[in-house]
Amino acid sequence: MFKSSVVRVEIGMADDGFLMEVCVDSVESAVNAERGGAGRIELCSSLLEGGITPSMGVLQVVKQYIQIPVFVMIRPRGGDFLYSDREVEVMKADIRLAKIHGADGLVFGALTEDGRIDAELCMELLAVSRPLPVTFHRAFDMVHDPLVAIETLISLGFERVLTSGCDSSALEGLQLIKRIVEQAKGRIIVMPGGGITERNLQRILEGSGVQEFHCSARSPRDSGMKFRNYCVSMGTHLSTSEYSTKVTDVAKVRTLNAMAKNIL
Repeated sequence: MFKSSVVRVEIGMADDGFLMEVCVDSVESAVNAERGGAGRIELCSSLLEGGITPSMGVLQVVKQYIQIPVFVMIRPRGGDFLYSDREVEVMKADIRLAKIHGADGLVFGALTEDGRIDAELCMELLAVSRPLPVTFHRAFDMVHDPLVAIETLISLGFERVLTSGCDSSALEGLQLIKRIVEQAKGRIIVMPGGGITERNLQRILEGSGVQEFHCSARSPRDSGMKFRNYCVSMGTHLSTSEYSTKVTDVAKVRTLNAMAKNIL
């Protein structure tokens, strides 16, 4: 119904028969993801908000240091996925800039007020994105009817959808992920993501039948600052400490990569 003429320029599956995508928000995390064996990265900022559009400076430098494909998040703010006209202008501008600075693919999503895929807006954004492949992100997990939504995404021409199965984590949403995979029948790549760790990866991969998965594989790292003023917070009181950051952990990525090789 919404058939798109998007030219598909898909990044091929890894030689191992699976692909691990790692979500990162820094150059260091991107380098660590590649060192650990990731096949692709999703580049964001503000992972505490679920990821928003990264700076073009980060993208430019990441592209200088890694060889694996970099898919760039296009999300102008945290919160819901119902966007104003001005926010759409920002998204289109960010897509154009990401293409200029070497993005290998893009990641975005948009919904209507009643929880359906905003097909009209998605078509506009896909047109600006050509010829890059596009992933529909976890806005999918906020839809009213996921089985109707997956058909819409297929018709629009999205290459893949990232989903936790409309639940709090991919493990909790495993049954729905499996059902979506079965319904899609290879017409779109279904990529589980959300809370995937070495403790649950096997159950998720074996239970869903997917060939790609998405994780962050991060560990906390203490700041190198010696002088610390704990009276001041740069964000809300619920945010993490200014003296601790989370960075993609090479060892965690390697562990997940080895597990996937044995499973798939």
